Amino acid sequence: MKLTVLGCLGAYPYKGQGTTGYLLQSGDFNLLLDCGSTTLVRLEEILDPLALDAAIISHYHHDHIADLGVLQYYWQLHPNREPKKVLPIYGHTLDTVHFEELTLPNVTEGRPYFETEQLELGPFSVTFMKTIHPVVCYAMRFVENSTGKIFVFTGDSGYLAEFSEFAAEADLFLADTYLFAGNEHHKAHFTSKEAGEFAKKAQVKRLVLTHLPQFGDLNQLRNEAIQAAGEEIPVDLAEVKGVFEI
Repeated sequence: MKLTVLGCLGAYPYKGQGTTGYLLQSGDFNLLLDCGSTTLVRLEEILDPLALDAAIISHYHHDHIADLGVLQYYWQLHPNREPKKVLPIYGHTLDTVHFEELTLPNVTEGRPYFETEQLELGPFSVTFMKTIHPVVCYAMRFVENSTGKIFVFTGDSGYLAEFSEFAAEADLFLADTYLFAGNEHHKAHFTSKEAGEFAKKAQVKRLVLTHLPQFGDLNQLRNEAIQAAGEEIPVDLAEVKGVFEI
């Protein structure tokens, strides 16, 4: 299983870097995880967007779906698209307007996921947990069926004690870390300290900080997470085109 960073800033693009978007691959299966601003441009540099097998969306804030419409146009208008091939886009149904927009007839098809049901998606078994955020958002736990490897993505979330269990023994824990230590129990995002504490309690094997702030010293952000997680857990900052083997 391999994770490639397409965008990792929170809220808005800045100085050429985009917002949340990841490519998760297992074997020849290519899954797009969220689709923030500049995702499509970065994806084109790594993989033909027509080679995507599916996309999945954590929530419908603009910094996670800004490029979704143009991805749909790419699939609709590109001359090399395989005739009649449709891209499945998975999303939650608690925002019906945005869920319905996942479907572009004969191009993309919106498919629902539910917190109470495990989703079998290509080589992955995916489970979900509703987070703390101003809009409905879901964290995702991916298990690669062939290896048992575990990848957990927090989506966007404020402090939520259940992450200690949801992320248990993850091989990679990708955590929304928009805030520096000292801002704990925010209503929408983790702090660096919280990300590190959850990683430690869950006994994850690697912590990657994402949804990063545009301002401030990111080395400080990482060091705060390291202090909370303990030296035995590797802690990385997500960066565009960064690759993590899981």
